[in-house]
Amino acid sequence: MDTFYISHGSPTLSIDETIPAGQFLRSWKQNGFPQKPDSILVISGHWDTSVPTVNSVSGTLSTIYDFYGFPKSMYKLKYPAPGSPALASRVKDLLTAAGLPRVDVDPARGLDHGAWVPLMFMYPEADIPVCQLSVQTSRDGRYHFNMGKALAPLREEGVLIVGSGSATHNLREPRNTADGAVALWALEFDTWLKEALTQGKYEDVNCWEEKAPHGKRAHPWPDHFYPLHVAIGAAGADSKAKVIHESWQLGTLSYASYQFSTN
Repeated sequence: MDTFYISHGSPTLSIDETIPAGQFLRSWKQNGFPQKPDSILVISGHWDTSVPTVNSVSGTLSTIYDFYGFPKSMYKLKYPAPGSPALASRVKDLLTAAGLPRVDVDPARGLDHGAWVPLMFMYPEADIPVCQLSVQTSRDGRYHFNMGKALAPLREEGVLIVGSGSATHNLREPRNTADGAVALWALEFDTWLKEALTQGKYEDVNCWEEKAPHGKRAHPWPDHFYPLHVAIGAAGADSKAKVIHESWQLGTLSYASYQFSTN
């Protein structure tokens, strides 16, 4: 099974039907991804912990509203997917076997909006068991790539691995221009990322802070970028990257999303 990196952008994606990325996700199955996974592992930029942590919830996962000051209708949305203690245990075992000294389990945490917003469109039935894995922003890209490598066996076990973040994520510099122009620095970073991924230069992406133009401006904090590294690592060094969606919001927020084919 292929792995994916989805740019989930703004929380308003959940209600704003004019955002092209939402339209793309609503057509997930029609866009060529009809295979229904047995379970889903989401690595979200909205869960940052000091050590790798998985949520292991028996029963229905709660919907976490980890955003503030948005329309009230957004706080009424639910994604009542079942948790997957079995997948959580498997993820912990794989990471531990790969040499990570500590992997924690959270028995209560639900799904943050980096998980439930995309899944609400991709699999609206909410009938597929879901597990989340945290990122560690105190570590680097290669660390998360290696974490993904440890999780690669899940692809052959019916598990869909989805990294959920944002190809660019500088919320300090939005641009509301009449012509919708994209900031040059954001475009240059996004173009570099697309070329590096589609040319298989994954080591450059691992070393993005040194290799990428405007890296720290595109990602002042790497929480929304590291899910990409996990998705790449899980797909394997010989995987092929494909752009599956491109759009922009506020002139600096890229919704570029990628599929990593393992065939």
